[in-house]
Amino acid sequence: MPTIVRRSLLSMSAVAALALLVPVVSAAQSTPVKNKAVFQVSDGDPQKWNLALNNAKNVQDDLGSDAVDLEIVVYGPGIGMLKADSPVAKRIADALKNGVKVVACENTMKAQKLVYADMLPAIGYVPAGVVELMKKQQEGYAYIRP
Repeated sequence: MPTIVRRSLLSMSAVAALALLVPVVSAAQSTPVKNKAVFQVSDGDPQKWNLALNNAKNVQDDLGSDAVDLEIVVYGPGIGMLKADSPVAKRIADALKNGVKVVACENTMKAQKLVYADMLPAIGYVPAGVVELMKKQQEGYAYIRP
């Protein structure tokens, strides 16, 4: 086969292959990517909590609360801030109302002899906070520790 014919066939093949990719690229660009972040809060310091809650609110304000999944995973000394009488209880309740998922580590709760009745009513629970962080990172969540 002459060189010109071979080059023309290769060029047509390349154009055809690109034409097949255009709809795929267009479809991928039209589907918005949902951002995901998981926050670790293992400190019992109200300032750290306020920082984490500010970070979550800033992310929602910047990206839009519908465009992002946020989860705060709480274990260790931080678990006390999920109690109904904690200094940040109102802020946590507000974050929950705004779509931030807040989960408590049941291992920590057992170690600290806490029961569900001690905790804020709208939070969630996971068997192990560290394992939850690992799972979320495997699912593509950005890991943030304020």
